[in-house]
Formats: sequence, C-alpha cells, structure tokens
Amino acid sequence: MSPNQGSTSAGNTVTLTGTNLTGATSVLFGATPATSFTVVSPTQITAVAPAATAGPVDVTVVTPGGTSTLPNAYFYVSPPVLLGVAPLSGPLAGGNTVTLTGTHLIEATAVRFGATAATSFTVVSDTQITAVVPAGAAGPVQVTVTTVGGTSNPVSYTYLAAPIVTTLVPNQGPASGGSTVTLTGSNFAQTTMVLFGAVPTGFTVVSDTHLVADVLAGVAGPVAITVTSPGGTSAPTTYTRVAPPGI
Repeated sequence: MSPNQGSTSAGNTVTLTGTNLTGATSVLFGATPATSFTVVSPTQITAVAPAATAGPVDVTVVTPGGTSTLPNAYFYVSPPVLLGVAPLSGPLAGGNTVTLTGTHLIEATAVRFGATAATSFTVVSDTQITAVVPAGAAGPVQVTVTTVGGTSNPVSYTYLAAPIVTTLVPNQGPASGGSTVTLTGSNFAQTTMVLFGAVPTGFTVVSDTHLVADVLAGVAGPVAITVTSPGGTSAPTTYTRVAPPGI
C-alpha cells in the first residue's frame, strides 16, 4: 500500500498492489468501506481512504474469489494543532528563528509564513518546531504547519519594519546628563532598547512616531543614539554632550 498513512479525515488516495484483484467488490479500512475505489488491473487498486480515528487499521480487499487482509497496513495521523509562536514578531528581512508549539507536529513536512515556506525548520519533538523566518512584507501573517495528517490552524506572526529616527530634540546638552530628548520618526511602537553609544538608557514610547529617552552622563563630544525593536535597529542619530564652561 502506498502511501501507508494519511489524515484522519477522508479523501486520501492510496494504491494497493497485489494479485487477483480483478472483480473486487469491496475495499475496507478496518471495518469501514473505502469512500470509493477503482480496479486498475489484476495487480492494482486505487482507493480513497474513509475518515477514521488516529491509529493503524487493517486493509481488506474482497473479491468473488475470497478476502485478503493486510494487517495494520494504513496509519491514520491526527492533524497538527498550533498553540503559539515565539517571538511574535521580527524583521522584514527574516533570518530570525522562532519556536512553534502545539501537538502532532512530529511528522511536519512544511512550515509556511502565509504562502511562503520557512527558510528551514527542525522538528524538535511532537510538540515543538523551530523555524527560520523567510523575508516578508510589513504586517501580520498566518503561520501554519503541514503533516501527512493535514494542515494546522494558523497562528499570527508580525513582520516589523526597523525603527527610523528623523529628528532629535534637543540634539545637544550638558555632559552631566540628567535631561531627556525627544525622538520622532516611525516604527517606535515595539521598541525594546534605546542606546547612547553602547549604553542602554531609560525610555518611554509615547506613540509609534514619538519616543522620549533619558540622556546619560558621559564624556563631552558626539555620541550615537539608536533605537532597537524586533524589526531591527535604526540608523544612528548624533547627540552632542557639551562640557561645562571653565573660568
């Protein structure tokens, strides 16, 4: 029999090979008749598997000459079920790895982000898959897993554009820090970090286009400010620390 496994729902077409199959009057999966079958030749029958519960079943062919049964010949596989994806978002360029959790994932043959196949994936266990995200357009996309048991329910993953900083006000201040700066731009809603040089600073996301960050003390001179989100890191914007006057 080929293939020898399929979904618990009806509709999978299989081919049985053997001898003396001409005149077959019935093909049974367990005790359930095939949805339909066609005798192709004395050595081949194609049959559409009926619905059944997960697990192995005998397959039987009945002809006027008698009955032939192949024990545990066909295995019904439960469809995969997805419970979640982590992280929930990432950059437009893809390349990041996400973890899918669920059930009946062990025989995964495909992972898709919308209509696009994952760059690669690894089945860790029956309840977990890791997948490398392909490139995509900004916005949510439905992630699905396919096995011989069928295609899972979708879970949502969001492609995010990297933050863009267009203005910084003020763009200079005392080297002692202690003040705040206002950044305007786009794609700030999912901000996870703001750096003054290589040092993280406190920040407040006001809106997707407006962010306020604390100015850190440091040596006088220019320092690069960057904003990071799951979508990536912004191009650096320069803030200048000014030394106090000396008399």
